[in-house]
Amino acid sequence: MAHARRRLSAGKIIGRVLIVILTTLIMAVVALYLLMLVIAKGPSESARKLFVCSVKETSAIKFLADWYYSPDQIERYLGGSADEEIAETNTALVNIAQKVDENGNAVPEDTERKATELIDVSGSTFKGKLLKISDPSRVFVGISGPYGEEYEGMRVADMIEKYGAQGGTNAGGFVDLNGVGNGGIPLGMVISEGELRWGDLNTAYEFVIGFDQDNIMHIGKMTAQQAIDLGLRDAVCWGDPKRPLIVNGVPGNEQDSLGGGFNPRTAIGQTADGTVLFLVINGRQTDSLGATYDDLTQIMLQHGAVNAMNLDGGSSSLLYFDGKLQNICSSLYGPRKMPTCWLIKPES
Repeated sequence: MAHARRRLSAGKIIGRVLIVILTTLIMAVVALYLLMLVIAKGPSESARKLFVCSVKETSAIKFLADWYYSPDQIERYLGGSADEEIAETNTALVNIAQKVDENGNAVPEDTERKATELIDVSGSTFKGKLLKISDPSRVFVGISGPYGEEYEGMRVADMIEKYGAQGGTNAGGFVDLNGVGNGGIPLGMVISEGELRWGDLNTAYEFVIGFDQDNIMHIGKMTAQQAIDLGLRDAVCWGDPKRPLIVNGVPGNEQDSLGGGFNPRTAIGQTADGTVLFLVINGRQTDSLGATYDDLTQIMLQHGAVNAMNLDGGSSSLLYFDGKLQNICSSLYGPRKMPTCWLIKPES
């Protein structure tokens, strides 16, 4: 009888523990819902906008905005228009002074100008890394392989190993329904090492971010045929925000904010001397909530970018350099599989 009572007591203890855990979970869910309700329906217009932008930029939880707002309200908070005219890239603003000897061979860069430089960046709500690559000819698009529903993408680290690159960051977008896409289908066109790998020649894509044969970065809305005619050797696509961060030295938020919530971010830019900038921001961390598009613009301007564009971010945001992951991956499942990445060729 005593043995039976001990078993019964143990069962009661386990039951009570389960009840406590379940009650705690329910209370946490209710508290989170009430917190979101206060933000979403509270008096602060800026808080409401940040809430909508933050969740709508996150594939797995973008549905949360629909709980509280109508489609028209959401569109108003997201802002921008896909029909806005974007100035054509002025290539004269980038002067890549490649030194050559009397035989036409490239002369090594001055020691004062580092081939690559990794620096910390930070703001009131974020921390991140900025990688400067002085020779833009070293930057190209790496691809995971064939594309389509029957294929999967690759992790950035695996693509770096595949190409023998010195480092790289995530690049264009991909089909990612509910945040569980496998990276097998890119969004928009993909051009890698002079070949069109994905996309339709006559379909217009926004935004195309790519480098031409003269290693000058272009940003614009164009068809794959126009990209080829322009001489783009490597290019990907991404559509947020509705304006580039910087075009021809003019910030996209000169007239009004580019918006965006606090999220992990990846961006690419180019300075007047051709230096390529890889920018990655940590997000969804206790010490780094994330950055807005305006934050990215400010960082790029501070480091001399004349053209800059946001790339796929969120749980995709990664920066590898010299064999190390330089930022904190925000994905609960670790680095994601994706179709493209920007890679850096080893120094020659």
